[in-house]
Amino acid sequence: MNQGRMVIVTGLSGSGRSAALKAFEDMGYYCVDNLPLVLLSAFSEFARGAKEASRSAIGIDVREKDFPIRFPALYGDLKAGGSATELLFLDASDQTLVRRFSETRRPHPLARGTTPLLDGIRTERTALGEVKKLADRIIDTSDYTVHDLRQAIERDYAEDDAGRPMVITLVTFGYKYGMPYDLDLMFDLRFLPNPHFVPELREHTGEDQRVREYVMAKAETAEFLSKLEEFLEYLLPHYHREGKSYLTIGFGCTGGRHRSVAVALVIAEQLRERGYEVNVKHRDIGG
Repeated sequence: MNQGRMVIVTGLSGSGRSAALKAFEDMGYYCVDNLPLVLLSAFSEFARGAKEASRSAIGIDVREKDFPIRFPALYGDLKAGGSATELLFLDASDQTLVRRFSETRRPHPLARGTTPLLDGIRTERTALGEVKKLADRIIDTSDYTVHDLRQAIERDYAEDDAGRPMVITLVTFGYKYGMPYDLDLMFDLRFLPNPHFVPELREHTGEDQRVREYVMAKAETAEFLSKLEEFLEYLLPHYHREGKSYLTIGFGCTGGRHRSVAVALVIAEQLRERGYEVNVKHRDIGG
């Protein structure tokens, strides 16, 4: 169990701070949201002496007056004083933040009145530039669901539990849409024959049996799967012995619809047969 661990959670509005704190709370952390900066040092002292707060997570953001200006010095004082304090910064793209605020219809703290939403987001991003530089961990939540963020928090901040089976997430994606964040391993499948160029398969995905059979029938696919299975059989137990409870593996092809999906589904079946809990996420299958 981690003793005396205090995580300060901050970042851009709409990037998932509330969801992150909920994940910390569910892991048994003592959580405080919107802590006034003037109480930060006092809370650190409290956490050192209180058993129930030996692991704590604090949410602070730009709504706190002069946060971007005052926080760096306060955080530096905590670190210099020997406090086991970490800074988690949550980020997301402008496009993602605009979509999230539009969907929830909640006002951005810096875009009230006549200020456009995008201007408020960009103002906040600039203001938090120095705070972000101090971060021990940065998570970009642009492609994350609430479940993905929870898993990322648990992966990095949960107690070591070597008795639990490793949870493996397989992420498929298209390189033309950009690579995902926070992958532990990544495999480029663009060397495999592409069903996109087979007219009767083009409109289908790797979830279709015909597409999977086409990809799996190729000699290079069989050779790759054999070598990958051997590699994972060697690697995964080592990760688990070191206390890694979550592992994210990416499979990419050009569009993220055919080869990556077909291969990931086969790998998922193999890993489940070996007793692993496996989640599969097709990021670009609808592209």
